[in-house]
Parts: sequence; structure tokens; C-alpha cells
Amino acid sequence: MRSLNIAATGMLAQQLNVEVISNNIANMNTTSYKRQRAEFQDLLYQSEERVGSTSSDSGTILPSGVQIGVGVKTASVYRIGQQGNLVATDNTYDLAIQGRGYFKVKLPSGDTAYGRAGSFQLSPTGQIVTTEGYTVLPGITIPPDAVSVSINQSGDVQVKLDGQVTPQNVGQFELATFPNEAGLEAKGDNLFLETPASGTATTAAAGSPGFGTILQGFLETSNVNVVQEITNLITAQRAYEMNSKVIEASDEMMRTLTSMR
Repeated sequence: MRSLNIAATGMLAQQLNVEVISNNIANMNTTSYKRQRAEFQDLLYQSEERVGSTSSDSGTILPSGVQIGVGVKTASVYRIGQQGNLVATDNTYDLAIQGRGYFKVKLPSGDTAYGRAGSFQLSPTGQIVTTEGYTVLPGITIPPDAVSVSINQSGDVQVKLDGQVTPQNVGQFELATFPNEAGLEAKGDNLFLETPASGTATTAAAGSPGFGTILQGFLETSNVNVVQEITNLITAQRAYEMNSKVIEASDEMMRTLTSMR
């Protein structure tokens, strides 16, 4: 019976849907996390009577035919890049991007990764790094005798040295944008990698046309809406139950057939 396999694909699809929702809820407090959504498509159809075929020698045409669907499949799981809320932390090296853009991070392998989580710190040599110790490009070093650090909306890092009145510029953060941000490959650690689907990164200073600005002392929160996720979870659970009911009904029909004498 086709209904057994059809309902099984529905249960598998809703199982994946619940996994995506659970990952969103698990990351509701992850800095700059972007919620994900599962997208589904119907599978191939079996045509018992092809639509548009002739139904008689006189040339009459079937207006609809008979097409039986065989279930559902997962088309994609994509990120929704809606801006998260900005929360003040008053930490000197906490940076938030307001608008489009990603920070550039140098991985130990030498590759460049991208992320919006701006909870940065200083390395033993005074270089601005991520919480994993990865260098934030272009590689900005804070002098050890700096008494204050100021980062403006364009990403310019200015330090005030002990005994000096005029601040000194020690570097500028660069932001990167992509034609298709949903095509970035999630690496973990709040970082993404460029892929052929994302397109080539375009790099510029913060505040440039098409790029966001940088706010010092702020962090971007996750854009997960807990109420919406719980609603989606209930919907997925009910859909899973209904597919299981289809399997039970198909099994009961088969039991009826096997019990006939």
C-alpha cells in the first residue's frame, strides 16, 4: 500500500522539522545566531491516467487525469538573516553590526571565516581575537600602554596612550557582504565559510554604501522568537501524529484484507 510509504516520508520530514526547531530553541541565547527554517517539497507523482492524454478515438482529452503523489522530501534548511536585538554590555571589545555585514576571521588553517558575533578579546600579544583565539582581520594590535580604546561606527580603532592627549589610530575593522548570505556554510563557533552558492565576498569599511555600522559596547542577540518556535513545534508534532495515524489506518486496512476468508 502506497499510503504506508507516503506517511513514512511525512514522519521523517516532521522529524527533521522538529530537529531544526530544537536547534533554534537551543541557540536562543547564542550571540548573533540566525534562526533556521526547513522547507519541504512534494515528491514525484505516479500517473495512472496522464493528464492531457486522449480518452477516445474521437480525440477527447482527459481534463485532469489521475496523479498519485508519493510523499514529501526536504528541499532545504535555510537561515533567516533578520537583524537581532542589540544589547548593551559596556565591554570595550564587544562589537555589534547594525545592518549588513560580517566580521572577517582568520582560521588556524589560513582560511578566512565570517561571523557577526562580536564578543572579542585580546590575545597575550594584544591582538584582537575571537573567544577561540582566532585573529580578527585585518589584525589589530592594542598597545600595552593604552589607557582607553575607542571604536567608532566606521570601525576605526583609536587608542589613547598614557601621557598623550591625541588618540592614535591603530587600525580599522573590515566588513564583508555576500550576494546570497543563505548560501554560506555554517562552520560552528558562530562562523561561516564562503561557498559557490554564497558568491564572492565584497569587503569594505563599516558604514560604506550597502554595509552596516559598528557599535562598541553592544552585542547582537539571537533572532529566535521563542513563541513562534513553540508554535511551530506544536504544529510539527501534530503533523507527525497525523502521519502516524495514516500508518495505523493502512495497517488496519491490511489486517482486514489478510483476515478475509
